[in-house]
Amino acid sequence: MEYLITLISDPIAWTALATLIILEIVLGIDNLIFIAVISNKLPEDQRDKARKIGIGLALVIRLALLSLISVIVTLTDPIINIFGKGISWRDLILICGGFFLVWKATKEIHHKISPEDDEENINAKVMEKNFALAVGQIILLDFVFSIDSIITAVGMTQHVPIMFVAVIFAVAVMLFAANPISRFIESNPTIVMLALGFLLLIGTTLIAEGFGVHMPKGYIYTAMAFAALVEGLNILSRKSKERKKQQTS
Repeated sequence: MEYLITLISDPIAWTALATLIILEIVLGIDNLIFIAVISNKLPEDQRDKARKIGIGLALVIRLALLSLISVIVTLTDPIINIFGKGISWRDLILICGGFFLVWKATKEIHHKISPEDDEENINAKVMEKNFALAVGQIILLDFVFSIDSIITAVGMTQHVPIMFVAVIFAVAVMLFAANPISRFIESNPTIVMLALGFLLLIGTTLIAEGFGVHMPKGYIYTAMAFAALVEGLNILSRKSKERKKQQTS
């Protein structure tokens, strides 16, 4: 109790908490985009349930990892060497998760570009409507993003209570934003392709990070924000043209 009182009265702790909350929310964007894309493939009556399960599990996994903080710290220790580069468990998790994201995004882009109902695509659509499969994919990426999120938190502060509060707050924001983001993506078809492009970029970044190539996330998120801004202007332009056509007709 005395430790918590001291922590609450420490301005540095509050600064660390605010910084970590912002960072966790930004890192949660990747997780949220994936959940939105996957849940939108399900029948409408199952989408909200899948999002809540996905985000709820993201919180559970993050809190479970925080409770195993001493184990998580050791995940950054090299276990094998590849071409002279030490690879840790964290690196392996990021690499595998990155390849999964690249595969998933590439597959979805292919289906958007070539929507013919051949046997392969029909089977894919059946699988995409499988609730258990969708939730399974969300859980897999929840774990990957949670590892990255918690290790980032450990690098920001050594105070576990601050990490718990930041993670809970960030996941609460994800829960609040999930439905609006998913509806926006669904109602604007071009945004779907942009979101898949983001997932492709995120997957590539995870693979690079896993192999020790540091890619500043500020640059990546700035590029994503700029692309989203340009697409937003395109959407406004198309809506403006549609209104003019309706007025002249």
